[in-house]
Amino acid sequence: MNLIAAVDRNWGIGKNGRLLVTIPEDQRLFREETLGKVVIMGRKTLESLPGGKPLYGRTTMVLSRTPGYEVKNALCFSGVDEVLSAVSFYRQEDVFVAGGEEIYEAFLPYCHTAHITYIDYVYEADTHFPNLDQDPQWELELETEEATYFNLCYCFRKYVRRPG
Repeated sequence: MNLIAAVDRNWGIGKNGRLLVTIPEDQRLFREETLGKVVIMGRKTLESLPGGKPLYGRTTMVLSRTPGYEVKNALCFSGVDEVLSAVSFYRQEDVFVAGGEEIYEAFLPYCHTAHITYIDYVYEADTHFPNLDQDPQWELELETEEATYFNLCYCFRKYVRRPG
């Protein structure tokens, strides 16, 4: 399975249920990587999307603690084990964990690749992604040249879980 996220220098990912910043190239990468594939997200992340609806062209799996939670055009689950069972029918490279914080933490042990847009700026964030630079189980495999969006510098990074 894969993780996909945009993080700031402190690995912040959001504040008050919203992304910290919207970078068109990051959105394009997300769309290209996940289109036609499975996206796992939490209820709050789903509800933060336009219209609170699943993204077009993806199989959306939503994890929620709300009993009986249902969303049109999404598969809803109440536990990590249920989601893992459901994604076992898909190629693992076609499964992307897309947030938020609790979902990333819950699925991190089951993922082998992380696609990170690293933004060289510190925002005031209230949700974070696990810092893969400080996790000995992960190593940076690829980093693109730095790009800019207005005055923001960012790059794309690919982390892989170390064998063993």
